[in-house]
Amino acid sequence: MQKATMCRYLSKYAFVFILLALSGLIFLLCNIHTVENWNCHTISTLYQLQTRIKSSFVDLPTFNPNRTFCAHLGQKPFPEDELEERYLLDSIAWPGPRPGPATAALRQTSDPVHSLFAILPAKGRREWHVGDELEALVQMHDFQGRPKHYGGDFLLARLHSPELGAGVAGKVVDHRNGFYSAMFPLPWVGSAQVEVTLVHSSEAVSVLRRLREERPDRVFFKSLFRLGFLSETTVCNMCLPSDQQPLCNYTDLHTGEPWYCYKPKLLSCDTRINHAKGGYLKHLITNKEALLFQSGVNLKVHVHASGPDRVNVLPPRKEAEVENSSVNPEPSKLTPSGYFYRDSWRPLGDVSMRQFNDLSDITQCLKNKVINMYGDSTVRQWFEYLIALVPGLKEFNLHSPKNVGPFMAVDSTHNILLKYRCHGPPIRFSTVLSSELRYVSNELDGLSGGPDTVVVLSVWAHFSTFPVEVYIRRLRHIRRALVRLLDRAPGTIIVIRSGNLQALDQEVSLFNSDWYSLQLDEVLRSMFKGLNVLLVDAWQMSLAHHLPHALHPPEVIVKNMIDVLLSYVCPWKKRS
Repeated sequence: MQKATMCRYLSKYAFVFILLALSGLIFLLCNIHTVENWNCHTISTLYQLQTRIKSSFVDLPTFNPNRTFCAHLGQKPFPEDELEERYLLDSIAWPGPRPGPATAALRQTSDPVHSLFAILPAKGRREWHVGDELEALVQMHDFQGRPKHYGGDFLLARLHSPELGAGVAGKVVDHRNGFYSAMFPLPWVGSAQVEVTLVHSSEAVSVLRRLREERPDRVFFKSLFRLGFLSETTVCNMCLPSDQQPLCNYTDLHTGEPWYCYKPKLLSCDTRINHAKGGYLKHLITNKEALLFQSGVNLKVHVHASGPDRVNVLPPRKEAEVENSSVNPEPSKLTPSGYFYRDSWRPLGDVSMRQFNDLSDITQCLKNKVINMYGDSTVRQWFEYLIALVPGLKEFNLHSPKNVGPFMAVDSTHNILLKYRCHGPPIRFSTVLSSELRYVSNELDGLSGGPDTVVVLSVWAHFSTFPVEVYIRRLRHIRRALVRLLDRAPGTIIVIRSGNLQALDQEVSLFNSDWYSLQLDEVLRSMFKGLNVLLVDAWQMSLAHHLPHALHPPEVIVKNMIDVLLSYVCPWKKRS
């Protein structure tokens, strides 16, 4: 019965199916010319759509947390380089928390609310004068109010005066027993208030250190490969496990800097079109560890004073008072690069600072100069500041992607050329053409140099997710290139911008914590010490100023940075 019913339905609709098939065949024959003229552009569009969908679900490598893939890639270092590397790593060694569970309970970790600091009395005196040093003793407690008996907390300290627009960075010394000393110079007359901030507890630093050594993949990159209408996107990084997929090796031939991408399934390695940031990995830490990174609880929170938190600073003592004093002043242990006063940076030491408030003074300073800026977005911010400030500097349209570059600005009247180019990978910009991926050391080797050439470098922000050895290797190549440049053109002006503090929350901390930046900053200062280069101390400037920390500092700080740069380029002329 069911079979008979089915046969009736088939016979009923057979004519309809045959009619539709014939109609489709007739339409195809009538439009065969149009179909044959579909071009590769249409097909390519379909493939691009397919690639975008695929790239959203790009396969990420599986890292073994017990192995490090980054630190020992690239060319084998010379014995003297290995010796320097060990020295540098020892110099930034950070005290670890006491032995115990892998992750301590939150109640046993550092709590800024229960912690306190006290200003110590002036040694042998009842008052403070300009030129003295102030010391505050910090004692850390846990969330149960119990004193901590080990070190490793990451603290920041500054002395400031909101009324005077003044501020100076302090030096924190870890006594490794729960106590810390915060020491400050006293460079101005008037009120000076101590501020101590817990950035990370020692337990949080331990998590950050583990991530740096074991998860260099937590920021991943990708590249587009294309040939005709075929395109594929694969994961790239400085270090990729080679036991999962075949690799394309893009190691730089001159420096040996390693870079790899997974090989596309259908295309060859030489069809790579661009480089881009792929994204940030999630779920890197446990729920218990996440409690160590709570904004307003234990992440960049002030420690309160147990008594007065400010002093009144008197003018410098007269020489007679110093000579008659029974207290012998100790040699200064502090070497701040400068301080803010009335929102203007005043360098300490041998640097003579000029204030470039008149735009014509900036133009005259840069006249007949070529300024080459290399690095991350923090030095690109300087490029953008100058072209917005100086009327004669006009950006030349190179049709470069926004915020990526390369960029160039020209003042033909005063013969000024200003250029910016990002450093080579790792670089977390949106999309950089493969042909524009240049290593700073190779670019430096292409410069003629001379007294009318200025080189500005800022290389730090994109290296925070890798072991420190990777940063040391990169700076070593840059340093060698700078030595070669100074050998062939001794008058070349070389300025290095240090790293700076930035706003932190839990997510940012895992990738760009100030603790990572501090470690890289100390390495940078050590590696360029003794070389004929000049430093713009963005770290101390961002710490000393009262405005909130930001990866790209606010304009008032940038203005002072540019004044320091221009003071290096055009120092005060000595009167004969």
